[in-house]
Amino acid sequence: MLKNIIVAIKGFFMGAANVVPGVSGGTIALLTGIYEELINALNALMVPATYKKLLNKQFKEFWNDINGTFLVWLMIGVIISIFSLAKLMEYVINWYPIQTWGFFFGMIAASAVVMLMDVKQWKLSDIVWAILGGILGIVVCTLSPTQTPDDLWFIFICGAIAICTMILPGVSGSFVLLILGKYEYIMSAVNDMNIPVLIVFAIGCAIGILAFAKFLHWLLAHHERQTMLVLVGFVIGSLVKVWPWNDPAAIVKAQFLADGMSMEAASTSIDAMVNAGAPIKQAITNLHVFGACFWAAIGIALVGALQFLSVGKGSKEA
Repeated sequence: MLKNIIVAIKGFFMGAANVVPGVSGGTIALLTGIYEELINALNALMVPATYKKLLNKQFKEFWNDINGTFLVWLMIGVIISIFSLAKLMEYVINWYPIQTWGFFFGMIAASAVVMLMDVKQWKLSDIVWAILGGILGIVVCTLSPTQTPDDLWFIFICGAIAICTMILPGVSGSFVLLILGKYEYIMSAVNDMNIPVLIVFAIGCAIGILAFAKFLHWLLAHHERQTMLVLVGFVIGSLVKVWPWNDPAAIVKAQFLADGMSMEAASTSIDAMVNAGAPIKQAITNLHVFGACFWAAIGIALVGALQFLSVGKGSKEA
């Protein structure tokens, strides 16, 4: 039981990492020493022979093959973490958007630097791969609409894509949701217990991880260097999406809330300004530059601490 509780605690930290754009759940799994066990368990779910045991009523053998106890306790920790932290994330994004995005910007930028530092003996082809990833990141973030559909089919796609990045060290699943324009929507769905949305998102996650886990495992095994270079370039290019002053409407909305306006009234006022074509940027009274820089530094320090712990762990194991 103690071993299972420890796995659940590790799952809690993985869940916390995936709630925050910029910190990867895969990195936490790597840091806590369960990454290889997690990948092996996910790969086992894609082996046809595993399900033959289930059909032959060899339940114990099936459970052992997929490392079922490990996966269940890990998911318990992840789910508890997500539901306990989602409300906090929704609150700070609404009330302190500049400081929050500054924090995310610092973490994502620091994560990109750490990923660059992991690349040894750079070659011309490496630079090309990184630049291609950067261009892809910029294109995806600048061309993707601010408002994406709330239809269940799109929520399914978001879940399928996000879960694949959640198991990659260095890439945050929440960051992908942010690019897809559904980060705040999913956090709100968790807080409001929007069951239809959560079920569809969970199904998307399940199918996505089953469909792509083996492919990602193969990709990292055969083309790890090129894959990571494209990913780090993508992360750097995507920084345009988390620039703290990227969303003037959110900043003005936070000002309305600080003035005592209700959430509903603040949202209605912003919608009215947008529909009327009012210059929202001119309504910003405080850019909170110091707050953005301070929280960006905190985000950088957090990633630096994780990297320090990771290197220390690697040295001890060696």
